[in-house]
Amino acid sequence: MRMHRIIANLVLSILYSVSATLVAAGQSRFSTLQQGSAGPQQMRGPAPSIPGPPHDPHDLTGVWNARRGYGGNTFGRQGPDLTEWGQQQFRMAKASNGGEYTLQETNDPLLTKCLPPGTPRIYLQPVPMQVIQTPKAVLFLYEYDHIVRHVFIDGRKHPADITPTYMGHSVGRWDGNIFVVDTVGFNDKTWLDRIGHAHSDQLHVIERFHRLDQNNLDIDITMEDAKALAKPWDVHFGFSLHADWEIMELACTDNAAFVNFEK
Repeated sequence: MRMHRIIANLVLSILYSVSATLVAAGQSRFSTLQQGSAGPQQMRGPAPSIPGPPHDPHDLTGVWNARRGYGGNTFGRQGPDLTEWGQQQFRMAKASNGGEYTLQETNDPLLTKCLPPGTPRIYLQPVPMQVIQTPKAVLFLYEYDHIVRHVFIDGRKHPADITPTYMGHSVGRWDGNIFVVDTVGFNDKTWLDRIGHAHSDQLHVIERFHRLDQNNLDIDITMEDAKALAKPWDVHFGFSLHADWEIMELACTDNAAFVNFEK
């Protein structure tokens, strides 16, 4: 079981890295993924509970991996509505995950500098996360590059003098059975997804975690950024519980091995 998972993750990484050779010629990334005519994407909101083993909706602990149908290069089919600045930044992005550029040509900060993915892009990395709950904070341990995120639940507010970081400063609270996480204090060095939607240091992310049942965890995510986004970008993501998994070691610097794979 564990070896199967290792092989699956390796295959996923290879597929994402060489996706440039699989994209049909003439496809326009900017016209299809920027603001489109399909109308604004709406959050699904809390889904009804699914019959299954008993569970505590306030218990998010465990190792979670993206459910089938989630993940990939961006969130959903409808991209964000961008400001003029956001459009300019998107045009300058050279994303290898979108299929237009190779690993040698990309300017993706994660691939070229091994910078942390940021929030919420971290969820698009094809590896699991572990959630640990304590009286003071909920900890997110991401397998990708040993990243640890603290969501403080002891009643504190965001500090007035936040030092900008890649993952931001997070505080959480329970709203019924929904765990609401509010994150600010970002730097502007990461992308919102794997295809190059940029953000500024004004980014504000709100995540709403809902444990549907024993084995399924959903997140509704709202991204606000007056400089980059013409209006909030609402997206949805789903995870499955893997009780027999453990978080493994994954170092970003090892990804350099895939550069030679493309040749």
